[in-house]
Amino acid sequence: MISDSNASLTDIERLRDGIDAAWAEARKFGLDPFPTHFELVPASIMYEFASYSLPGRFSHWTHGKAFYRQKMQYDLGLSKIYEMVVNTNPSYAFLMEMNDLLQNTFVAAHVFGHTDFFKNNAYFQHTSRRMIDKASIHAERIAKYEFDHGKDVVEHFLDSVLSIQEHVDYNLLLHDNDPHRDDDKDEKRGKSGGEYSDLWGLDEKLQKAEEEREMQPGRPPKFPEKPEKDLLLFLLRHAPHLEPWQRDVIEIVRTEMLYFVPQMQTKTMNEGWASIWHSRIMRELGDRGILSDSETIEFAQLHSGVLTPSRTSLNPYYIGYKVFEDIERRWDNPTEEEIARLGRKPGMGRQKIFEVRELDNDVSFLRNYLTEDLVKDLDLYLYKKEGDEWVIAEKNWQKVRDTIVANMTNFGYPYLVVENGDYRGNRELYLKHMFEGQELDLNYAEKTMQHVYHMWGRPVHLETIFEGKRILLTFDGERNSKSTLEK
Repeated sequence: MISDSNASLTDIERLRDGIDAAWAEARKFGLDPFPTHFELVPASIMYEFASYSLPGRFSHWTHGKAFYRQKMQYDLGLSKIYEMVVNTNPSYAFLMEMNDLLQNTFVAAHVFGHTDFFKNNAYFQHTSRRMIDKASIHAERIAKYEFDHGKDVVEHFLDSVLSIQEHVDYNLLLHDNDPHRDDDKDEKRGKSGGEYSDLWGLDEKLQKAEEEREMQPGRPPKFPEKPEKDLLLFLLRHAPHLEPWQRDVIEIVRTEMLYFVPQMQTKTMNEGWASIWHSRIMRELGDRGILSDSETIEFAQLHSGVLTPSRTSLNPYYIGYKVFEDIERRWDNPTEEEIARLGRKPGMGRQKIFEVRELDNDVSFLRNYLTEDLVKDLDLYLYKKEGDEWVIAEKNWQKVRDTIVANMTNFGYPYLVVENGDYRGNRELYLKHMFEGQELDLNYAEKTMQHVYHMWGRPVHLETIFEGKRILLTFDGERNSKSTLEK
């Protein structure tokens, strides 16, 4: 479905025909996307949606900052967003109204790759397929809290929650240990008690958890008994001084962050998958005469622009595309050794890439399929700055691959855990940085600890390694301090 209030009927009809043809080709190739609703929007709306990440999401100054940065880059011709697609069922995709027919047909073909990936990849199976509706409800709740408690108070608390929004544990969803995720439970609560009914019983749950800890024989000297990665969930459950509306704000931010995690886990795969299918769909449209020769040449230029390698970073479109292409080639034409030792049969490339699309995320995708030949062909290497110059530091393909994979672990964010929620027996919060060779920005860490203190209400400590030494950062509510720990 396509909607727009400004474009002429003829333009809409031609675009609809192009999208219908792209959909038909996608289905012929074996893709199984969600039904997709397309909307043509002006640049200002496109960049507003992109800055909020979801239409109708709650208001916060960080979203406005992202909007003005992206819109300025667009106005200056430095970057351009061709589309935005939302992981829902049906999916919603937004096309730029000033794009021409060919560009939007090309974008629609790309979107069908994304929506097929959303529907079929294992890491998306636990995400809410009605997130636009949920985000709007969340925004209404936060707006009500701003009315009840004051905009500045709520925004200041949101600042604190958003400062650690990436520190959630998606594995809780995979193991069904997260009491906050079940959409069916949400629907039942909504039918029985309205949009705020998910807050009912929250205090009772917290009190029950506390009583269970107290009743355990041989109570451990600290809690949690095992380190917990999900900082937001720990604060939601155990922060002693939070009001119900504050716990709800934490849950809102956490719920929305968990929705985005699979997209962070599969960025390279998702863009590579969409790129490989938009290229094949558009090629078929050209072979069928739906695209003219000049349009085919223009598409080739657009496609080349999307896949252009970056000199300073990894282009996920390019890397994902080339890895999928290589997998298909190797499984279509296995070597005699692969046939004898691994039992591969020729012509299984298409089946293999669909299997990879279903089962992998970026970490396993690159660890398993970024081969020595690919690293050389893609000219991948590690570099560092020496003085005023950047120099190549490593070209060994295994080290290059392993470093790329390591940088994707935890999405490039520091891996922090709650080590002790009752440090010194004084309800102080002790966090630990699981150091993996990358030091923290201490100024950033100290400011973040102030935000954590705002939620916890008691002194906050963070253990990390800096310049080869174990150190402890502390914020006691008034000042930051740093001390060295014994090895």
